[in-house]
Amino acid sequence: MGLIARVRKEWFIIGIVLVITCAKLAPSVGVKGGPLRPEITITYVAVSVIFFNSGLSLKTEELASALMHVKLHFFVQTFTLVFFPIAIWLLLKVLALTPINAWLLRGLQTVACMPPPVSSAVILTKSVGGNEAAAIFNSAFGSFLGIVVTPLLLLVFLGSSSSVPFTSIFSQLFMTVVVPLIVGQVCRRFLRECLDRRKPPFGTVSSVVLLMIIYTTFCDTFSNPSIELDHLSLLLVVFIIFSIQLSFMALIFFLSTRKSSGFSAADSVAIMFCATHKSLTLGIPMLKIVFEGYEHLSLISVPLLIYHPAQILLGSILLPSIKTWMTGRQKTLSPI
Repeated sequence: MGLIARVRKEWFIIGIVLVITCAKLAPSVGVKGGPLRPEITITYVAVSVIFFNSGLSLKTEELASALMHVKLHFFVQTFTLVFFPIAIWLLLKVLALTPINAWLLRGLQTVACMPPPVSSAVILTKSVGGNEAAAIFNSAFGSFLGIVVTPLLLLVFLGSSSSVPFTSIFSQLFMTVVVPLIVGQVCRRFLRECLDRRKPPFGTVSSVVLLMIIYTTFCDTFSNPSIELDHLSLLLVVFIIFSIQLSFMALIFFLSTRKSSGFSAADSVAIMFCATHKSLTLGIPMLKIVFEGYEHLSLISVPLLIYHPAQILLGSILLPSIKTWMTGRQKTLSPI
């Protein structure tokens, strides 16, 4: 793969590095009250655009075929929104005894509270011939569920960190997340044929807006000289994130491939990706709302910014092995 092709493929990861660098060089541009006016353009406009875009792009009309696989859906949503947060909360009790930056550890808890992503789990499941319909359903359903459950989980595990009243958080969530999402779905109902024919770049639009949110978040950090991040903590968090992903993928593989589970090989692949992947697109805007005005917001966001490329990288590395396993499993189960 040539350099230009590689840049096109990984442009979002490169974009994250660039916007953080820009925030370091010119933090005054994106701080509250600065030229970009993030308290309006980001808090309301950018977040609303992301969720309107999500509502417009979610193909909920295609989910009927996967709707009846209740056991699989229950497993995925319970694992990602119940087991995952509790397991990380217990892990952090141990990690709190280490010299790792406390705000990065809180960031790990926010990662655990996030819903599954709309795209990456589906793409990886499809790449190996897994149950794509189940992956689409759980990604879409998890996104809707996450609008309510994720803020509640954040407030349960990190409630004391928020400087915004509970009622204010949910009224803002309703206006900037729920309403745009519903409007997007209503618009899709009337524009479905046009959207399917023209195939607008929904993912690119959300990613560009997300880069703006990341930029302003780090502008707040770099404009505050009292906030410091040591490199050892950062390296340890990267190691912990990869370890968590590998451990949870292995646990799900073990649980979903047992004969008593009742899941097929294709189901196991969908479960493995959907239950361990976390949404950056939905996560960053939610953190921006729940922790609005909080000086350590960017440090809390760092683990989620690491988790996103890590899950894609790890999934891509494991694809050949998973595909080989799936092929072998299907041959074993098929009649001679």
